[in-house]
Amino acid sequence: MRRKSNKPVQEGMMGSAMKKILIVEDDTLLNTTLVYNLQEEKLSAASAFSCAQARKLLETERYDMTILDVNLPDGDGFSLCREFKKNFPAMAVLFLTANDLERDMLKGFELGAADYVSKPFPVKVLVKKVKTLLQLCSTRQEQPDGIYEDGELRIDLRSLRTVYHGKEIQFTPLEYRLLEIFTSNPGIVLTRQKLLEKLWDEQENYVDEHTLTTVISRVRGKLEGEYPYIKTVYGMGYLWNGRQERHL
Repeated sequence: MRRKSNKPVQEGMMGSAMKKILIVEDDTLLNTTLVYNLQEEKLSAASAFSCAQARKLLETERYDMTILDVNLPDGDGFSLCREFKKNFPAMAVLFLTANDLERDMLKGFELGAADYVSKPFPVKVLVKKVKTLLQLCSTRQEQPDGIYEDGELRIDLRSLRTVYHGKEIQFTPLEYRLLEIFTSNPGIVLTRQKLLEKLWDEQENYVDEHTLTTVISRVRGKLEGEYPYIKTVYGMGYLWNGRQERHL
């Protein structure tokens, strides 16, 4: 079903302390259903049915997350995601799409999306994903700058000091750079291409595929335990699987 009106619908703005979600989806029924279900979970939601409406809302409001359809009447979600991540890097993006093609998923993750959901989907499952991602974002914001701590592992990126289960662990500068990338993106799939781009240092020293594989292996070895901190998502990439992420 397609919405003919160009007027944006905004609902659920029930207080600045609430998490705010922007839904950019041109299917009227799906969009309003998501708004209703998110409100039921005490979340604030705003609806946009096109790229233009989403941009208009973002002129006056800030959101913690965007639920973004890949196919929109006046553009594509990938381009809009690129724009969002440039202007609002802290805003999480969750893609909706009618395609479950691996290349589309990889493209979304490479653009910085936190997750990817293929239509059709159970609304309750999507709401659970939204709440989990928002919790991950809140946990990240609560950490002091340059510090990761979860009760088992403490990484101080300022002093380059790490303590794991009470023992100090030594990491190389490149390993610390990898840890910084992962701990800044908890629970988010990072493709190998995205990791290589982020690892390119200020001196533009090239980090190749073999070096990336070696560094990931070394970090995993030093943080060996019951649960892997760096989890492989087969066919996609890797994600940080910290203690908080395991219990969400």
